[in-house]
Amino acid sequence: MAFRILIIDKMHPSITTLLQSHDIQADYRPDISRREILDLIGQYDGLMVRSKTSINEEILEKATKLQLIARAGAGLDKIDLAKAYQKNIKIINAPEGNRDAVGEQAIGMLLVLMHNVLRSDVEVRHKVWKREANRGVELMGKVVGIIGYGNMGRAFAQRLSSFGCEVIAYDKRPNRGDAYARQVAMQEIYERAQILSLHVPLEDDTHELIDEAFLDQFKHPIFLVNTARGKVLKLAALQKKLEEGKVLGAALDVLENEKLDKLTPEQAQTFEQLRQSPQIIFTPHIAGWTHESFQKINEVLVDKIVEYLQEHPEWNDSITTEK
Repeated sequence: MAFRILIIDKMHPSITTLLQSHDIQADYRPDISRREILDLIGQYDGLMVRSKTSINEEILEKATKLQLIARAGAGLDKIDLAKAYQKNIKIINAPEGNRDAVGEQAIGMLLVLMHNVLRSDVEVRHKVWKREANRGVELMGKVVGIIGYGNMGRAFAQRLSSFGCEVIAYDKRPNRGDAYARQVAMQEIYERAQILSLHVPLEDDTHELIDEAFLDQFKHPIFLVNTARGKVLKLAALQKKLEEGKVLGAALDVLENEKLDKLTPEQAQTFEQLRQSPQIIFTPHIAGWTHESFQKINEVLVDKIVEYLQEHPEWNDSITTEK
C-alpha cells in the first residue's frame, strides 16, 4: 500500500512528480477548505502544509492515520507541536530550501537601509537631489549580532563575511559557532553589536522577545533586521526606541499582524508611525520567497520524507529510493 500524503497549500509544480517518483501517492489540494481537511484527513498517512491553515488539536484529533507532517518552509508556529508529538507524529521542515533566499534578503535590506536607497530613490523621482542628506553608513567593519544561529542565521553570516564584519551570534543551543560567527553570551551582543539581525523561530520564549527593556540594554545605537517572525519584535517598542535614537533604523520583512486590513487601533497607530518613517523599510514576508526556494523546498521535503519512510520497515517495500 502506498504512503498517501495530502497537500493543502500551493507548492511548486514539481511536488507531485517528485513524490510520485518514489511511489508516494500525492493528493494536491491547494484550495481545500478547513471543513474538507477535517473530513478527509483521517484517510492520510502524511500532510504537507505551508502556513495557510493552523494545524491544531481539532485537525490532529481527526488525523487517525497521520504519521508525518511536512512543513514547506522553516517556521512551525502554525502546528500544535505538543499534540503532534503526543500522537507520535513526525514533524519535518525545510529551512535548507530557503535559507539562501533569507540570507540574501537580509543583506539586501540592510544595505538599502544603511545607504538610504529607498528614500533617495523617491526623492530623485521627484527631482529632488540631496547628496549630503542621504550620506550612508558602511557595513564594512561593523560588529553584527545575530540572535538565532541556525540555517537562516548562518546563511546571513556567510554573506557578511564578504563585508569584513565581525559577526557574533547568540543561540540557546551550545556549540553553534563556526567560521562565520563566534557564539557569545547575550551580554556581549548588548555591549558590542552595532547591527542586530533576528533569526529565531516563534516560540514561547521568543514571543515579544524584543521589547523596550531588551533594546535598552544595547550600548550602541543599532540598525535592526527582522526576517524571522513578526511577533518576536514589539513594533510599539521599536517605534519608541527609534524616537529615542536607540535604534537608527529597521528593515522589517515580517510584522506582528500581517493582515494590514485587520489591525487593532493600537497596531494601526504604530504601523502608521513606522510607515511614515524614512528609517524603516518594509517587505511583505518575502525573505524566503524566491523562485529558486519555491522549488528547492520541494526537493528538501521529498528527500526528508523518503528518509523517514526508509527508517520505517512497514513502508520500505512501498517506496522507490532511486530518483
